[in-house]
Amino acid sequence: MGTYRVMRQDDNGNRFLVADGLDGAAAERLAAEFEARGHKQLYWVEATGSAAGPAEHGNGAVRNA
Repeated sequence: MGTYRVMRQDDNGNRFLVADGLDGAAAERLAAEFEARGHKQLYWVEATGSAAGPAEHGNGAVRNA
């Protein structure tokens, strides 16, 4: 079982770490929580540690919130 992080991209293309060291379900919940706030930011989940690979967690879609 690996760990995941939640990332955010602002309107200027700057990327920021929101949270790290989460399990997959917790990372997805956090990204969804931020997405539900309605901000014009992009949120997505990435695998880290032993779960890291070329694709993002889930369906690989970048979340737009």
